[in-house]
Amino acid sequence: MVFPTFEMLIAVKEHSAQVHGKLKENQQNEVSMAVRTAAAIAHPNIAFIKYWGNKDDLLRLPMNGSISMNLGTLYTKTVVSFRDELHCDTLKINDKEINGEALTRVAKFLDIIRSMSAEPRFATVESVNNFPIGAGIASSASAFAALALAGSAAAGMELSEAECSRLARRGSGSACRSVPGGYSEWLAGDDDQSSLSISIAAEDYWDLIDLIVVVSESHKKVGSTAGHRMAVTSPYQQMRVESAPERLLECRNAILQRDFNRLAEVSEKDSTMMHAVMMTQNPPLFYWEPLSLDIIKTIMDWRKDGFPCFATLDAGPNVHIICPASVSAALQQRLDKIPGVKEIIRSNIGGAAVLV
Repeated sequence: MVFPTFEMLIAVKEHSAQVHGKLKENQQNEVSMAVRTAAAIAHPNIAFIKYWGNKDDLLRLPMNGSISMNLGTLYTKTVVSFRDELHCDTLKINDKEINGEALTRVAKFLDIIRSMSAEPRFATVESVNNFPIGAGIASSASAFAALALAGSAAAGMELSEAECSRLARRGSGSACRSVPGGYSEWLAGDDDQSSLSISIAAEDYWDLIDLIVVVSESHKKVGSTAGHRMAVTSPYQQMRVESAPERLLECRNAILQRDFNRLAEVSEKDSTMMHAVMMTQNPPLFYWEPLSLDIIKTIMDWRKDGFPCFATLDAGPNVHIICPASVSAALQQRLDKIPGVKEIIRSNIGGAAVLV
């Protein structure tokens, strides 16, 4: 009979511990792989220098750079969960099951996340907005910024702000501007790596307010993605793109120097130029309602009379009125008296997209 030596007993004990540890690790992995969830909040933004038209539709590389500020009162909260039992991706927005084109767009975006990570499974996406969707208040920007951050985290990735901005851009171009906080500039770039947004000033750098005059809460008939593709058909698009660097410089300097009049002039000019392109592309896009134009003209008259405010519109009929915080209450009282206005949404400047 051979009796085990002390060394043999130690070896057996160590092997048993290794096996036990491996089993425990596998059990933990099985538990952790059952559901992997992350949640994020992102804010929409309002562009001073607009984005309209891509030089690469697949990567959403813009024809020109743009500058915006995040809207802190408004937000999208998105929860992403990768699950074993799913056979396809699912989408809920404001507790409503969503199918069709919107779900397809989200599923394609999740495919990008799956290709970047070790997460192969399908996911549930549940998103909540506290502002109207598809009405020119950049709901797709906050949606895909939140989805990029929550989806990548749920898939086990830890992206830098720059990496998250690049990823968000793949879902919605302007979403890349909702990833950094405060005042954000989208560097147009020439490829996936160089096209991203950076913060040029923090949210507390300059206390501006956006009073969003809601003219219509209806979902626009033609979305921005479709509109971008037709921008090149306008005879004014090339001129708008070629002159964009001058307006970008003017806008950037106006923000950094807190020069409201300069910001007002360049922002109103750029907004009008973008909508001129929309109205002259084929087929034309008329996002403005008659009341939108009345409000624009009223705001221009008020500024001529010395009231610091200006109007800008993204791809929708609702008018964003920008003003210093010190005059926002008085301005809102004036706006409340305009007939036909459905609602006025007040927002301060917002921070970066964050995990919650």
